[in-house]
Amino acid sequence: DALMLTVDLQVQGLRRQDVRNGLSIPPRVTLRNAADMACRPRWVAGLLRGRRHSFGNLVGRVSRPTGLGSLAQWIAAQMDPSMNWDDLDWVRARWPGKLIVKGLLDGPDALRAVRHGADAVVVSNHGGRQLDGASSTISLLPEIVDAVGGQAEVLFDGGVMCGQDVLKALALGARGCLIGKAQLYGLAAAGQAGVARVLELIRDELGVTMGLTGCRDIAEIDRRVVRRVPVAR
Repeated sequence: DALMLTVDLQVQGLRRQDVRNGLSIPPRVTLRNAADMACRPRWVAGLLRGRRHSFGNLVGRVSRPTGLGSLAQWIAAQMDPSMNWDDLDWVRARWPGKLIVKGLLDGPDALRAVRHGADAVVVSNHGGRQLDGASSTISLLPEIVDAVGGQAEVLFDGGVMCGQDVLKALALGARGCLIGKAQLYGLAAAGQAGVARVLELIRDELGVTMGLTGCRDIAEIDRRVVRRVPVAR
């Protein structure tokens, strides 16, 4: 009942880290990852017994990808550099449910998205993988919250790995957090149970952090719990 439109990737970034790491589809076996797998025989055995893994959203669309280059070519072909605010109006006119716009790092842009019909905005820099040197999302969150001024929900994305991260985002005005890597680590380690355990850990740490900052309820979390403390010199 909600549609999320990502607006921060009209052209593909260089993603040098993926090139250095040798990312390919399907993954290649190298000396480095073979040694890593040899240290985890139980995990490897479970993987071999399971079904073949693939990029499910690319199956049937990328014919026999040979590496990062072919994947990059396919992704680049899906992007439209001419996308603009009129396209957001077009989506809004055709989508009757909640509309979430993800990938904003600027207060005026966030407010503009709301005025074009967004019910929520996600402060996100696409995981920091597309533009080297992009500002951190947590540093820009207060500006965007202030700009939106309660006219829409503001969600936070980027590096949420523990309950303390969640508290910081809530304290700076986010309504909620998007959790990416943490749940993927849990999924890779233990499947559905791993994801559930990750969420439990984040919830429990959030509770402890609230207690240590004097917050008895989520509604009590505000910017006072992350205020800057002057350092004596």
